[in-house]
Amino acid sequence: MIRINLLPFRADRKKENIRRQVSIFLLSLAFMLIILFYFNFSLNSKIDKLNSNIKDTKSDLAKFEKINKEIAEIKKKLDNLKKKMAVMDTLEANRFAPIRLMDTMTQVIVPRRMWFTRLQSKGLKVSISGVALDNTTVADFMIRLENSGLFEEVNLKTLKRSKSTKGATARFKTFTVVCTKKPLIEPKKKQKIAKAKAKK
Repeated sequence: MIRINLLPFRADRKKENIRRQVSIFLLSLAFMLIILFYFNFSLNSKIDKLNSNIKDTKSDLAKFEKINKEIAEIKKKLDNLKKKMAVMDTLEANRFAPIRLMDTMTQVIVPRRMWFTRLQSKGLKVSISGVALDNTTVADFMIRLENSGLFEEVNLKTLKRSKSTKGATARFKTFTVVCTKKPLIEPKKKQKIAKAKAKK
């Protein structure tokens, strides 16, 4: 009977299996390392790109902040200039206010039937005191004031018979009328209103 010793063959086969497993493991490890290296390289590239974008964004932001500061300064200067111009326009409009008031008074007075004894103007309020022949004259005077275009309110404060006891003057009426002037429209606003009306 022939006997064959298979132990050496089995040992060689086992060694071959071990070598194959080690080779597969090493190849897998190498492949994993390559993949990790690739992902690491790709990630680093993305990080570098993002850092570059962040740097550019910060640089742009700094530029925009500087521009915003300059714009804010310009707006501030423009606001101050507008305020100064508004004051100048108001002063310009107010400069002719007394002249306009006196001119209006000469136009609204009822000739030969009344005269003024006192005229006071403070802000938009105007107080007019005088003497009239009768109540009708005072009423006519108030209507003229309302139609003058200078006042938005005309109110009779007092109306009474003259305290004089000398002849005809005893029949006269003393009165005080308080008026509220219309707010002055600045020249620029007048121009805008005129343009708006022209367009219509």
